[in-house]
Order: sequence, then C-alpha cells, then structure tokens
Amino acid sequence: MNPAKLVGIGLVILVLVIAGSQSTYVVDPGFRGVEVTLGKVSTAFKPQGFGSKTPFVTTIISIPVRQLTNALSTDCYSSDLQQVHVSLRVLYRIPEASVVKIYSEYSGDPFDSLIAPRVQEALKEVAALQSAEMIVKKREDIKVKSLAAAREKIGSILILEDLVVENIVLSKELETAIESKMVQEQEAAKARFTQQKAQIEADTAIIRAKGEAEAIRIRAEAIRDNPGLIQLQIVEKWDGRSPLVIGGGSGESGGANILLPLNLPATGSPRK
Repeated sequence: MNPAKLVGIGLVILVLVIAGSQSTYVVDPGFRGVEVTLGKVSTAFKPQGFGSKTPFVTTIISIPVRQLTNALSTDCYSSDLQQVHVSLRVLYRIPEASVVKIYSEYSGDPFDSLIAPRVQEALKEVAALQSAEMIVKKREDIKVKSLAAAREKIGSILILEDLVVENIVLSKELETAIESKMVQEQEAAKARFTQQKAQIEADTAIIRAKGEAEAIRIRAEAIRDNPGLIQLQIVEKWDGRSPLVIGGGSGESGGANILLPLNLPATGSPRK
C-alpha cells in the first residue's frame, strides 16, 4: 500500500479517536455542568453523570454545588472607635438553580467577588453598634446578626450556611484594660457574695435568738399560770428514791426547802 495512503488513514483514525474522546463528558458527584459552545453559555445545567456533547466546539465546566468553606478576615471599628480584627470561616453553597448564573457573572467562583465583600460589610455594620468589650463578650450574638445581614445582602443567588468566628484580636492596651475591668468585677462580685453570706448568717442568728426567747417566754407563762407544773415535772423525773428535805425554817416565814436525794433504795432499809 502506498505510504502516503497509510499516513492518511492513520490521520483519519487519530481524528476519529480524538473526536470520540471529545464527544463525551463526565460530571462528578457534588458538581453540576455548564455547557459552553463557541463562547455561548447554555441556560440549562448538566446533571452529574455521563453525557455526550459536540466535539471540539462544546466544553462542559463543572461547578460545585456541595458546601464550600473559605477563610476571611477583616478589620472593624467598634462604637467606641476601637479597631477590632476578626478572623472567621464562611460556609456557603451554590444551589443548582444558580449554577449557570454564577458561571456567567462570577466565572464560577463567587467568593471573592460576591460573598467576601458582603460578609465584611455586614460584620462592620454590626460591630459599629457595639463597644469593643461587648464584641468580645457577645461574639455569638455578633455572628448571628452578621450572618443575617450578609444573607440579606447576598440574596437567593447563594446559600450562606454559616459564619464561624475563629478569633477576635484587640489592641494590647485595650485587652489589658478589659482584663483589669473583669478582675475588678469578679472581686466586686466576691465581696457582694461575702456580704450577703454574712447578712444571711446574722439574720439566722436573730431568728434563732427570737425563737429561743419566745420559747422561754412561753415556759415562763406556763409556770406562772400553772404552779403545779413544777411539781408534776419533779414527780415525772423522780427515780424512786426518797429525798432529803433541808428546811430553811418553819412556818410561813421559814426559808425555802431544798430537796437532796438520799442513796436509799425505793424499798427496804437505808444503806450503812
């Protein structure tokens, strides 16, 4: 066979192989395809999986629709004009319906041109309403408000999943001032606790004393109103042994009698 003819056949085979490889595409899971034919973008996206296309003139661009994460940092000014440096991570996702628009308007990567500026703007607006100290203490509240503001600015073209605040940095002087204030607040709280504890103990002692005084008063009134109560208590506590009575005198003018127990059994003769 003529060598020139063999070369021609080889070239045809090569072209057919290349054309065959260029006529198919694969969109991986977690991605959607954007069809571009001679610079013109198709309005419908390609689902994940295997498909065919026009060779040489059509290209399939893969756009991720799974959740993506990017780091972002910005400098904000608080309501007391203190500079605050915030580092965070932005979690976002491109919905299927926005795949073609994202590719056409943002070259397939909307973070730098769409997400980052609006998140920074939202964070600065929220921080400007709080003092630097409150930004540090209420970082979760700052994050929630910034996330809501950023979602409103971005709109429905993207899904802003979350903002994760990783670090908030203040100036050294401001950090020292805040730490000193926190120490003073803790000491004041400790002093208030000690004072409250002492007051409770004092109130408890007063209540106990009042209770004891009231008990004494009640016993005194009972004895006064019932003279025989003492004799009844003596009888109830008697151990069965005869007492020795030592009188202070006789008659009505005599002194008080003293009862002394004798070591005598209840029955029988006295001990020797």
